[in-house]
Amino acid sequence: MIPWVQLDSARTPDGGQELRLKQRGTEFSIMLGANELMNSRLSGSEEALAKLSCERIAGRKGPRLLIGGLGMGFTLRAALAALDPDAAVTVAELIPAVIVWAHGPMAKIFDGCLDDPRVTIREADVGQLIRAQKAAWDAILLDVDNGPEGIVYKGNDALYGAPGLAAARAALTPGGVLAVWSQGPDSGFTRRLKQAGFAVEEINTRANGKRGARHVIWIATNRP
Repeated sequence: MIPWVQLDSARTPDGGQELRLKQRGTEFSIMLGANELMNSRLSGSEEALAKLSCERIAGRKGPRLLIGGLGMGFTLRAALAALDPDAAVTVAELIPAVIVWAHGPMAKIFDGCLDDPRVTIREADVGQLIRAQKAAWDAILLDVDNGPEGIVYKGNDALYGAPGLAAARAALTPGGVLAVWSQGPDSGFTRRLKQAGFAVEEINTRANGKRGARHVIWIATNRP
C-alpha cells in the first residue's frame, strides 16, 4: 500500500492546534490531530450542500452566494455547476494555508474552479462578511469546522448561536437560504434555527453517494 506523506501543516487561527495536509497517491487528506476533517475521496455531502441550496434559489437573477470554508472545493465546484453565468460566489477561508494548498498541491482537485470569473476568494472570517451587509446574499453556505459542534476553532461557535443566526438571517434576501453542513445531528441547533425565525429542513446525506458516514445538512429559509 502507498504510504501517506505529509505535505504541509498550519496552525488553527487560535494557534492551539495543527492542521496537516497529507497525500497518498492521488488521494488527499486534511487532518486535525487524529481526526480526519476531509478526504478527497469523500465529497458527497459537501456537494449536496451546494445542490440543495441552489435548487431553492433557482430562477433568481444574478444570485449571490457566500460559502464559509474552502476545504477541498467540493461545495464550490458543485455550486458553480448548478449556477448560471450571472451568479457571483464569494468563498471565505480563515486559514491562509488552505488557500495556498488549493492553488498548489490540490490544484487538480479544484480543476480550475478558482479561476472561474464568478468566484472571489476572501481570506476572512465568514462571520465578519455575514455581519457586514444586510440583505446581501441569496444563499449562505456554511461548511465550517465540524458543524455546530466545532473542534477546529472555538471562534466558529459564534456562527451557530442565537446572535450568529440572527445576523445570518439579516444578511439574507427575503426567501434566501442558510445551509449548514454538519458531521452529525444536533437537535439544539435545529431548535435555535427555528427560534431565529427560519423555516427549517433537516436532511440526512452520505459522505460518498449512498455509502459512507451519515452527515446532516440544514436548509433554513429566511421567511419573507
